[in-house]
Amino acid sequence: MTDALNDHVWRDLFVTGLKNAHAMEHEALAMMDRQIERAKNFQEVADMLRQHRGETELQIERLDTLLTSLDARPSGLKDAAMSMGGTFAALGHAIADDEVIKNALANFAFENYELAAYQSLIILAEHGSYSLALAPLEETLEEEMRMARWVQDSLPMVIDKHLELRRRGDNASR
Repeated sequence: MTDALNDHVWRDLFVTGLKNAHAMEHEALAMMDRQIERAKNFQEVADMLRQHRGETELQIERLDTLLTSLDARPSGLKDAAMSMGGTFAALGHAIADDEVIKNALANFAFENYELAAYQSLIILAEHGSYSLALAPLEETLEEEMRMARWVQDSLPMVIDKHLELRRRGDNASR
């Protein structure tokens, strides 16, 4: 294997991936914040989002540590742009009669996107012989896998509760 820290092609790709993951997690925070604020009738969803938000903050810290170890820093511009994008994505669903369902579908897609991003970073760390990155990236991957499973497993509950609230004439959208 190539010496990871001296292979500029590997290093550039890995650092870019870490910066992108950092920005992606800022997007996730923004999406979760808007959804937590609006999940009035779906406390189970809000509670899980709060829990995952805490994990996401730790994931950002792990990424910061990895970037620092490579003498790199997150991209403030990417972080800000993705955070704004997350806010707009969540607010885009706010006008829908089935906001909570649209959010669940978006969350499922986003969690699986995160899974792919972290799997690719793990592959890069392995190819670059950068073993120090494996544990934090694998820990994050496990957290994202748990959240993706929860979103998938909770979809029937979200839809059933939405239907129940709607039949009663309550605000079923959130």
